[in-house]
Amino acid sequence: MPFLGQDWRSPGWRWVKTEDGWKRCEPFSPALEGGNNQLNDISRTVIITGDDENEVYSTEDCEFAAKKRKKDHFRNNTDSQCFYREKWIYVHKESTRERHGYCTLGEAFNRLDFSSAIQDIRRFNYVVKLLQLIAKSQLTSLSGAAQKNYFNILDKIVQKVMEDQYNPRLIKDLLQDLSSTLCILIRGVGKSVLVGNINIWICRLETILLWQQQLKNLQMNKQVNNGLTLSDLPLHMLNNILYRFSDGWDIITLGQVTPTLYMLSEDRQLWKKLCQYHFAEKQFCRHLIPSEKGHIDWKLMYFALQKYYPIKEQYGDTLHFCRHCSILFWKDTGHPCTASDPNTCLMPVSPQHFIDLFKF
Repeated sequence: MPFLGQDWRSPGWRWVKTEDGWKRCEPFSPALEGGNNQLNDISRTVIITGDDENEVYSTEDCEFAAKKRKKDHFRNNTDSQCFYREKWIYVHKESTRERHGYCTLGEAFNRLDFSSAIQDIRRFNYVVKLLQLIAKSQLTSLSGAAQKNYFNILDKIVQKVMEDQYNPRLIKDLLQDLSSTLCILIRGVGKSVLVGNINIWICRLETILLWQQQLKNLQMNKQVNNGLTLSDLPLHMLNNILYRFSDGWDIITLGQVTPTLYMLSEDRQLWKKLCQYHFAEKQFCRHLIPSEKGHIDWKLMYFALQKYYPIKEQYGDTLHFCRHCSILFWKDTGHPCTASDPNTCLMPVSPQHFIDLFKF
């Protein structure tokens, strides 16, 4: 019977007991498993074409070519999420007898299944914010494999926004920060640690500029609906919806839909509640902005305070950290916690906290 072991000798490998002892198996990959037969067929029929003659590989050369193709398949496969069975990762910052080395940001980024997370509307904003924080300060901390995974996930996010037209403003901010960071790193390539060939990063920067142009030209499809619409709701329900928004830009965007929503979005009490939710009273006193009538302009106050202080972040779902087991995971995927009551040791992890976990 096979067993899955993670220790200092070979973490993450699968072992099978045979007559000659325990032997290590190849890593599991559905894409590779389905392509094994094709790779073998190709390796048997590969022909090197010269100018005057055709040279056919020998049996040993074919076997060597097949192994090399399998290895290249792993290296070139940007969707590295299928490489791992577990959807959690043990966060350790020092070597122990059981675990050698320490967990890196790139390793965690590869292991936590962000490719699937962006398909969940509850996790989409969380992943985008995390990618934005990595783009601002931690891009050079990613390994080569993590960089591939990063841009693969980014590509999926852009395609999702182009198809579903979901929150393009958030993606525009991410691409703007990423392009600014890449411009600085490429100009100072001799002064900064940039993993990978400079030509690869230039191609990535060109791809980002192309994405920005596509999002700039994005046209919202007008949906035809003969049923009940947002404008048909009573005023008190529309006002209740606006009071549940935690982002000022979302309120402004919704206010551009109809004149009624615009009137509700300019309510002073609405912006006052928003300021009180995000900022402390001491911060109000430092940045008072009176209106022409002598009242406090809470709308301008919100955007002024936003420049100096961070706002509270809200997400439908976040990563969680088990303080008992030091395991990072998505809550609904579960984790092998050994505590008597696992719910007491769970702690939600914000995107910034995720970055801080891997600062040694």
